[in-house]
Amino acid sequence: MERYHPSEVYELFVRHMNTPRVVVDNGACETATLVQVHSARKHGVLLEAVAALSDHGVCVRKGYISSDDGRWFMDVFHVTDAAGRKVADADKLLARLESALSAAADALPRAAACDPPQAKERRLCLLELLGVDRPGLLSEVFAVLHDLRCGTVDARAWTHGGRVAALVFVRDEDTGAPISEPARIRRIESRLRHVLRGGARGARTVLVDAAAVGNLDRRLHQLLNEDGEAGRRAPPTPAVAVQEWGERGYSVVTVSCRDRPKLLFDVVCTLTDLDYVVYHGTFDTDGDHAQQEFYIKRLDGRAISSEAERQRVIQCLQAATERRTSEGVRLELRITDRRGLLAYVTRVFRENSLSVTHAEITTRDDMALNVFHVTDVAGRPADPKTIDEVIHGIGTDSLRVDEERWPRLCSTEGDDAAAGAGLFSLGSLVKKNLLKVGLIRSCS
Repeated sequence: MERYHPSEVYELFVRHMNTPRVVVDNGACETATLVQVHSARKHGVLLEAVAALSDHGVCVRKGYISSDDGRWFMDVFHVTDAAGRKVADADKLLARLESALSAAADALPRAAACDPPQAKERRLCLLELLGVDRPGLLSEVFAVLHDLRCGTVDARAWTHGGRVAALVFVRDEDTGAPISEPARIRRIESRLRHVLRGGARGARTVLVDAAAVGNLDRRLHQLLNEDGEAGRRAPPTPAVAVQEWGERGYSVVTVSCRDRPKLLFDVVCTLTDLDYVVYHGTFDTDGDHAQQEFYIKRLDGRAISSEAERQRVIQCLQAATERRTSEGVRLELRITDRRGLLAYVTRVFRENSLSVTHAEITTRDDMALNVFHVTDVAGRPADPKTIDEVIHGIGTDSLRVDEERWPRLCSTEGDDAAAGAGLFSLGSLVKKNLLKVGLIRSCS
């Protein structure tokens, strides 16, 4: 019989207790797949769960978050596919959630946990770019990379508040090998700083796998928050509010806005990166309108304590809900990858007075799968004739307008009115429900 040292037994016991338990049930609800997550409370685990749902492409329709004294929590999500139906591949969703949450519980980086034996062969150079947005900027960036013999494998770019943030994975265009020579990296950074007028954030070597690509959105949020982009925008609208529940020591964050893919991820990601812990929360959708409310504390267990901190949270959440909002015409490019492809395509956009507001660049084997959101140079809707000319110029078999549709499951009449009225009434509703189920106790 194999014997274990007491410390090993204790370590196994702790690992077992901290391993999240996930249930994916297609029979509990008539209209959605029910996802339940039970786990020990650890900062960032909620974000891992929401990120796994987002990476799987499901839409979170409603749900709640609850915990006892912060040591244990239970999350419940009602999810559908993009068409509003139950999730067909429930087993794959379960496997994805268990993998992501187990890695988070073990405090292992997801990229490290997924390292394949050939990891060294898949090392790429990651460029973090940040600067003042202007028409044609991405065209100049990709032209410089092509001139420096850098092949772009994956990239993500957002523009918001007059700023642009981009993450670009590159490799040597001739050999496909990673770019690791310090002198060459310095040359790439210097050229990009010139294009961005001082805004290049640098370059580093990372592993390219599903986890790294899945974390691009979070890193873009971080770059723009670190840049102070949220504070440069117009005064916050009533879509975000932060109130105090003094007798319980919570700050209550409420978000009320138009629903869209990954909205819950963007809000939870921002709260996590601002070092707040979500103890309780609810989120619901009615047609294309979303209501979210979270009871939060700082990592040190205290609520928001100053007006400046409250405004910072409001500004960051407001920016987070807006950054991914797609402006302009959505163009999808599917074409065999070749050298200089991105430099050519973005140059065509620039020469036709189109500005790229969002870009998602993906390369799979020898195929380029790219999505661009474009407007005219003034930020207005692009002329349909111009779009047609660009499509015919690049190729009607490769480039097309993609109408990205977000399913409307319910009537949306009165959504605008509900956005304002529901913002401050939702708090008392959630508080009442938490008291009813015993998650918190009444002070009376």
